[in-house]
Amino acid sequence: MKIISGNSNLPLASAIADYLDLPLTDTSVRRFADEEIFVEIHENVRGQDVFVVQPTSFPANDHLMELLIITDALRRASAKRITAVVPYFGYARQDRKPGPRTPISAKLVANLVTTAGANRVLSVDLHAGQIQGFFDIPTDNLYGAPVMSADIQARFGGRNLMVVSPDVGGVVRARALAKRLDNAPLAIVDKRREKAGESEVMNIIGDVEGRFCILIDDIVDSAGTLCNAAGALKAAGAEDVVAYCTHGVLSGGAVARVEGSQLKELVITDSIQPTPEVSASDRIRTLTIAPLLGEAIKRIADESSVSSLFD
Repeated sequence: MKIISGNSNLPLASAIADYLDLPLTDTSVRRFADEEIFVEIHENVRGQDVFVVQPTSFPANDHLMELLIITDALRRASAKRITAVVPYFGYARQDRKPGPRTPISAKLVANLVTTAGANRVLSVDLHAGQIQGFFDIPTDNLYGAPVMSADIQARFGGRNLMVVSPDVGGVVRARALAKRLDNAPLAIVDKRREKAGESEVMNIIGDVEGRFCILIDDIVDSAGTLCNAAGALKAAGAEDVVAYCTHGVLSGGAVARVEGSQLKELVITDSIQPTPEVSASDRIRTLTIAPLLGEAIKRIADESSVSSLFD
């Protein structure tokens, strides 16, 4: 078995390799003067089971091209099986046609990854479950809930917990986390999005008075939704509000927005490598998913069950 990393999240790939007690495969991923990407693998991979760790986070197009080119290099080097480990699957929010003459970019990216030569895909908390169906190869979608629930119980186990979905679409995710937290009660923030990147909280469904609220989401980008939801929950009488999100995109002024909000803390995973600004913030904390990914990779290599990780 071989573990290869692109430039997207080398610390996560190194942590996964450490969990598996394997060295990272010696690989060069560099750029020519015109920014074309060149990949060279310095070890023999013929007949090997290879896992390429490469979230397609910012800059998304560069990191996606790195993934495709590494996969092509492995295919041409006669690797037995290539698994694209994409903890954060970029373009996942473009999973349907919201209007006429718009693309379904998530399907396009799925086609590109398959055409490049990947035999399998491993991801974490896909934005929409149906994206698994966009691939014509086996796709495993892991869940961050076990990592988050363990952290919540360790830090806030004695509090009067309530799990909150920041929108109606995230209710299934929130319910799954609430079940892991001894069937904690559930609330929903009813919001109306006026335009892309902006949201307005309209109503809280559920009694949050005196509750320690846990907001749960898969992606935090501008952080507007979470910050507005936190303000509405505090106004409705919540004791405190903490947010847990799998993928900390945190673009633009998101970090400043979080620091100026009613959120006590934002907890993200290292599916995306934190920026220096994120790392410096005392309101944002990072959990590692390296053991989760490492165990899934081990089970795929051993041809054993991945779904039993979440039983």
